[in-house]
Formats: sequence, structure tokens, C-alpha cells
Amino acid sequence: MARRALKLASWTSMALAASGFYLYSNKYLDPNDFGAVRVGRAVATVHLRSARRLCELCCANRGTFIKVGQHLGALDYLLPQEYTRTLKVLHSQAPQSSMEDVRQVIREDLGKEIHELFVSFDDTPLGAASLAQVHKAVLHDGRTVAVKVQHPKVQAQSSKDILLMEVLVLAVKQLFPEFEFMWLVDEAKKNLPLELDFLNEGRNAEKVAQMLKHFDFLKVPRIYWELSTKRVLLMEFVDGGQVNDRDYMERNKIDVNKISRHLGKMYSEMIFVNGFVHCDPHPGNVLVRKRPDTGGAEIVLLDHGLYQVLTDEFRLDYCHLWQSLIWTDMERVKKYSQRLGAGALYPLLACMLTARSWHSVNRGISHASVTASEDSEIRDNAATYLPQISQLLNHVPRQMLLIFKTNDLLRGIEAALGTRASASSFLNMSRCCIRALAAHNKRNACSFFRRTRISFSEAFHLWQISLYELTLRVKGLRLAGWVSALLCWLLPAPH
Repeated sequence: MARRALKLASWTSMALAASGFYLYSNKYLDPNDFGAVRVGRAVATVHLRSARRLCELCCANRGTFIKVGQHLGALDYLLPQEYTRTLKVLHSQAPQSSMEDVRQVIREDLGKEIHELFVSFDDTPLGAASLAQVHKAVLHDGRTVAVKVQHPKVQAQSSKDILLMEVLVLAVKQLFPEFEFMWLVDEAKKNLPLELDFLNEGRNAEKVAQMLKHFDFLKVPRIYWELSTKRVLLMEFVDGGQVNDRDYMERNKIDVNKISRHLGKMYSEMIFVNGFVHCDPHPGNVLVRKRPDTGGAEIVLLDHGLYQVLTDEFRLDYCHLWQSLIWTDMERVKKYSQRLGAGALYPLLACMLTARSWHSVNRGISHASVTASEDSEIRDNAATYLPQISQLLNHVPRQMLLIFKTNDLLRGIEAALGTRASASSFLNMSRCCIRALAAHNKRNACSFFRRTRISFSEAFHLWQISLYELTLRVKGLRLAGWVSALLCWLLPAPH
């Protein structure tokens, strides 16, 4: 069952995780699980047992294995809840380094002992993840800070993880020639060194804060460069609840739908307009809180080690593709899917991007709500199409791979909040696509008249979307009024 869960969970991590299970089979696998998978009789107890063993495997191996588990734990819309509930612990409560290890890293990188740098330093970390853990501390000038300290052995371990991944991918290809996963190794080789450089993370944090400064609902903690190195990152301390914690939001009177809309706006701006995308939005990296000054809802974006920079060509084709999906222009869906390397598998690309069935894509994803039966259909069919998924991922631009991961994590958050596939989120995406395409066309326009025409066209299309959104709201209010009147008629107030 665990092996099937890995297949269903994430094409970007399947080769590593499935092969890891093979290597540890004597300790972690029960042959009865495979029988249950083959005949389709898996039950909750099998799911739970397999999920716990997967969690143990990730914690035992740390590093890349924990990153795999974090991704799987965020796939609420795809995996059985026994897996997601069990693996969610890896978002912020992964295995910790000892305080002696923490002191050693700080001593080596900053040249001083902890008591020389801080008035107080909490021994118990606020959270621990695959590459580092975070401690709360107070500087001598009174500032409360978060200190991110890299696990001391993770640099050496990461190179071994990548080598192991390469061996396992080659082994999987020998066993299953239809699976092409060497791109997974290439991406890990490129991204892991960047994630391990905390100075790069600090630069990314400042860049995205400047890029999205017009969003008053977004908070990116300030970086304190004077006490930051490649393995230690000092930043402003900001508290909050995880973005998938609906109970926390209800207790603190934070509007769940508003948070979901804000998150969609933020990522649409990053992907479609700026082409600079935070690619690790698992719930441990996205917090929510009430702003201390205004009391309004605020999103706190953490962990800026992994970003994808999109080329203009890819970004514009991606804009066109999403516009076509939102407005159900199937000819253009085919055209721009094929421009992005999907070939004859363009229906599969559309389904993977939207996490909707092909039937829903054809009906219109902005019109048809996600149903339980559709979710079940996607779960049941995911493993069936693994060879085609493998083939597709081997042909799309490499930029698309982290976009898939980001979409997975965001969709998992929406599923946890109960806000998946709302019309307003698609309209916000469409606004960003229109702005991005117009900006590109204006840059390439050769005359003032042409730029003016583009500006008028942009304004008109944005006005159309606003009018359509207003119409939806009015319909919603009218429906609410009708329901309220009906209830009053059916249940008259007692005299």
C-alpha cells in the first residue's frame, strides 16, 4: 500500500521514495500491504500502518527523504487522509539537531558563543525541517529574532542523497523502462546547493518582499545580515498559525476565504507577472496571523531557499494556457500545451495543472465545482497514468517541474481550507495573465498608437472580469436572500 501511495502522491518524488522502500523492505514493508494494493482492498488500518512506516523512513534518513515526506503530507486532495495526517508532522517537527550541534554551527560561522550574541536563546526549536531548525532568541539590543541554523551534517549528506537518488533512478529505469526520472536527479543537483546557501535565501526574501510590496496582506520577515552566513540566517521573529490550520483561523476570527484569495493573488503575481516563484509553500512555510497594527489578516511567507525563475517565453505561454483553461478555449489549450512540450499528451497536462478531470476541463473549470466523486476519480486514476506522466515530465520545460510542485502544495492548502477551485481565484489568475501579456505586448510595440490600443484592450478585459465578478456576487446575494426567505416561510418565528 505504501508503494501505491507513493505513486499516487508525487511524480517528482516517486522514484526516490519507492526505491527507498525497496532498500528498507525487510524493516518497513509488510508483504500483505502489496496484496491489498493488487486486489484493491486497502483499508484505513493498512493506510495508517504504511504511512507511519513511511514517516519513520523519512525521519531515519533525514535530508532529501524529509523533503519527500513534506511534499506528500501536503497532498490532501490526492492522498488518503491517513498519509497526509501522519506526514504533516514533517512540515515543522522533523528530527532535530542537538543544542551542542547548534552551538557548534554558530561558533564556527559567527565566531562567538551563543551567550555572547544573545540575551536569551530558546533551546527548544520553534520548528525543524529537512535542512535546518529555527530557534527564538533575543539580541542584546532587545530585538526578538528567529535564528535558522543548518543541520551540521546536511551538506555532506545532501551529496550522498543525490548520488543515491541517481543510482535508484537508474535502477528504476532498468526495472521499468517506460519510466524516465533522470530529470529528478538533474533538478536536485541544481536546487539543493541553492537551498543550502542561506545567504541566497536572504537575497530571495528581500527580492520577493520588494516585488510584492503592494500587497499589504503579505509579510516577509526582515533579514539581519550582520549575523547571517551560509549556514546561519537571522531574521525578524514573526508568530502565527499554519495556513492549513482552519481551527486556528476560526479561533482568531481570520476569514478563511480571504486568506485563500490572498494566497492565490500572491502566487498568480509571482508566476504570471514577475516570473519569480517561491516553490516551497508547504504549510510550515506559510503562516497566517492578525496584523498587530490594523487587526487585518496577514500571510507570513517563510523559507525562501527555493525559487524558480521563469523565462519570458515560458511565462507567456503559461499565461496563454491558463487563460485558455479558465475560459474553456480548447483549441488554444491544445496549442499552448503543445508549445510547452506536451505533444499528444496535452489533455494529461491540462488535468495535471488543474487537478481536474478531462470532463471538467471541457465543461469549464471556472464553472464546475470540484465534487467528491471527481476527487475520487483523480485518486483512483493517478497510478494508472504513471507511464504517461513520466513521459510528459520528461518532455516539458524544466521550469514546469517546480511549478507542478508549487501547484500541488497550494492545492493541498486549499483542500485543507475547503476553498478549492473557487471562481474568484480563477478570475484573479486571469487578471494577472491579462496584465502580463499586455505588459509584454507594450514593451514590443513599435508606436505610441499601438501601445495605447494595447492599454485600452487591457483595461477593457479587466473591466469585463470585474463586471463578471460583480455579477457572481449579486447572484450569490440573491440566492442567499431566496434561501433566507424560504427558511423564514418554512420556519416561522415563534410567537
